[in-house]
Amino acid sequence: MSPAANDPVLPAPAAPPALTLLDRDHAILAFNERVLDWAYRPEVPLIERLRYLCIVSSNLDEFFEVRAAPHLIAAGSGNQTGSYTVESFGRLAAAAQTLVARQYALYNDGLMPAFAAHGIEMVSHGDRNPAQRKWVHEYFEREVRPLLIPVGLDPAHPFPQVANKSLNFIVRLAGKDAFGRENPIAIVKVPRVLPRVIRMPAKVSGGKTLCVALSSVVRAHLSSMFPGREVGDFSQFRVTRHSDLAVDEEDVKNLRTALRQGLQHRHYGQAVRLEVSSSCAESLAGFLLAQFNLPAQALYRVHGPVNLARLTQLIDLIDAPALLFPPYLPSYPVTLSPAQSFFDRLQRGDVLIHQPFESFDGVLAFLREAVYDPDVLAIKQTIYRTGTDSALMDLLREAVRRGKEVTVVVELKARFDEEANINWAEMLESIGAQVVYGVVGLKTHAKMLLATRREGKRLVRYGHLSTGNYNPRTARLYTDISHLTADPLLTADMEAVFVHMASQSKLPKLHRMWLAPFDLHRNLVAQIDALGAAAAAGRPTRIVAKMNALTDEVLIAALVRAGQKGVKTDLIVRGACTLPARVPGLTDNIRVRSVIGRFLEHSRVFYFRNGDDESLYLSSADWMNRNMMRRIEIAWPVTDPSLRQRLIDECLVAYLHDGRDAWDLEADGRYHRVNHDTHGDEAGASRQIAAHGAQSALMGRYASRGLRRAALRD
Repeated sequence: MSPAANDPVLPAPAAPPALTLLDRDHAILAFNERVLDWAYRPEVPLIERLRYLCIVSSNLDEFFEVRAAPHLIAAGSGNQTGSYTVESFGRLAAAAQTLVARQYALYNDGLMPAFAAHGIEMVSHGDRNPAQRKWVHEYFEREVRPLLIPVGLDPAHPFPQVANKSLNFIVRLAGKDAFGRENPIAIVKVPRVLPRVIRMPAKVSGGKTLCVALSSVVRAHLSSMFPGREVGDFSQFRVTRHSDLAVDEEDVKNLRTALRQGLQHRHYGQAVRLEVSSSCAESLAGFLLAQFNLPAQALYRVHGPVNLARLTQLIDLIDAPALLFPPYLPSYPVTLSPAQSFFDRLQRGDVLIHQPFESFDGVLAFLREAVYDPDVLAIKQTIYRTGTDSALMDLLREAVRRGKEVTVVVELKARFDEEANINWAEMLESIGAQVVYGVVGLKTHAKMLLATRREGKRLVRYGHLSTGNYNPRTARLYTDISHLTADPLLTADMEAVFVHMASQSKLPKLHRMWLAPFDLHRNLVAQIDALGAAAAAGRPTRIVAKMNALTDEVLIAALVRAGQKGVKTDLIVRGACTLPARVPGLTDNIRVRSVIGRFLEHSRVFYFRNGDDESLYLSSADWMNRNMMRRIEIAWPVTDPSLRQRLIDECLVAYLHDGRDAWDLEADGRYHRVNHDTHGDEAGASRQIAAHGAQSALMGRYASRGLRRAALRD
């Protein structure tokens, strides 16, 4: 069923004409500049600085794979079907080039010299001594050469298919081939199965941690791959391809089959970016651009490996705990006891888990109890991203084995997790679980788990809702809120949404929950407009909203209207934000800040104050048009006053007072890092947060709580 079947009301107001919104793509690049700042900070442990550099490189890969495609340039001045004009794409490419140049400058001039000071080096061919060259040669002959087949280009050997983000070499050859012909260009494709970073053994490393890049190993042996020919100009290269799967869901009979077929072609989508060595000859670069049908702005000359993201392999080869963040062990959720039944505990009230400061193990323990409790009859769950190795999926499999009714809503189109989700769906179906794929045309992004239990003569529901994914690995790296509840109204809403997604029947009126694409957008706009009216009437009002991205123009327009009527608004937006803050006469009452820390900020928390009335919602949704109109998303209230205050303190106040890891957005669209000496309004706790950052303060708070509880147990 399409969302139109339930007649969602779409707010119509547009952004005020006098307010020029910021460009989303440039906002994404600005976010990556803020992430890169962590790689520049000398107080950050050295390996972690390299990790942030790799994160930015990986983010840029996805940015190009999904958004910055030259083929989206409008064909002519009268054609508005493209996302870019030639001029706008040129500006975007220039901004991306600047960011990439900063990455490689830091890699070459900052990080590598710092690693060398600790006896950790990436040794180039020119710096290897004879023993090291001998070892590299033996490694090449044993592990690499058997997998390489150089291709000399001629009419019988056209330019080969080059996979997305794979390592390759282009070589110019002098002389003639074995048949007396001149075919001056050859391509060497380097298989992905080979490690990109190789550690040298102790016998040639002299007590240091010495590594070589696979690209350097291949480069040193190019001449030996073309006997009888002279190798002239050459360069490593990597092409990035458009990788967003496009499947017409209305025109396929089996979405899973169609997506699996689409995955086979993802690695060979349309080229969008070409990376070459900085020394690559113009003739070779031009040849490659022509082969991939790319404009000059899509060429990136880099001073180092063409794929910095693969340097995570170097991190795995280094044994130096002192160069890492001190290990952080999340505490078991402080309001839970491992020995206590979740069902008994939730009858006394709701439970919040603030991840990763508290452990995701609490969520797994809840599901585990539901699986092994003979009185639990049914389990329903949404799956967006769980990873390829998931204890949670093993528990669902066990639930099926124990005869429970298991219904799983699997989102097959979770970008870059499609294959893992298809595999999980097929596994669960094969053992008897009911697997559905949500609603045609909409991604299921809501995060819900519902257990139905027989208690005497009645059935009681117990639910888990979350701002994040059911992925134990990312639960250690992302800040998210898990909400466990036995609230009969909220769990009835969860049941209704599950039935709606499975049966595609008309959705009944929900008691507490807001659901996209039906009323989430409309209710947010109404809430903001109501605060604007209250402020105009002289009542105290406040909005504080934390999210990953803010780009929806209707919501932005509502925020601007409310701000102009006097509503004080603080927006904590980790990533792209297109609302310019503090524009005189337009957004004076709106402050936007971004917090980039050790953990990825991922929780969505929306707070509204109207006089003495406070409301706070948690959500799976960012304030983006796609989340509001093209996804199944949820927002739900936290009604317990003590839990609501805890969220205000930990997710909002702490971040508004962060004086170390926060960035404030100015009217011109630029971010500046807050003064490290800035203190909050309250004295003691705010000074601590300002000195340490919100995440550091929360880590310390939960570590001390865990220690206190351990001491009480002892």
